Amino acid sequence: MSEYPKVAKAEPVMVKVEPGKIYAWCTCGLSEKQPFCDGKHKTIPEEHGVFKSLKVEYDKEQEVWFCQCKQTQNAPFCDGTHNSL
Repeated sequence: MSEYPKVAKAEPVMVKVEPGKIYAWCTCGLSEKQPFCDGKHKTIPEEHGVFKSLKVEYDKEQEVWFCQCKQTQNAPFCDGTHNSL
């Protein structure tokens, strides 16, 4: 089993998203701008899998709970998986 994705934090983070803005969610757990991507996935050797950001856009301002444990089955949203880590 691969050591990736890394658990950045075992809790979600609430972000008030803006309409029309594209958010690039980190899938690897290495970003220093959690929960968003800063390109660190490019440093992961391919034998650990291919990682890239997950881009999402919203049509209205709202509060979104983004996953930071990177184990969610509902990316990029928190599904509570961090409670079992």
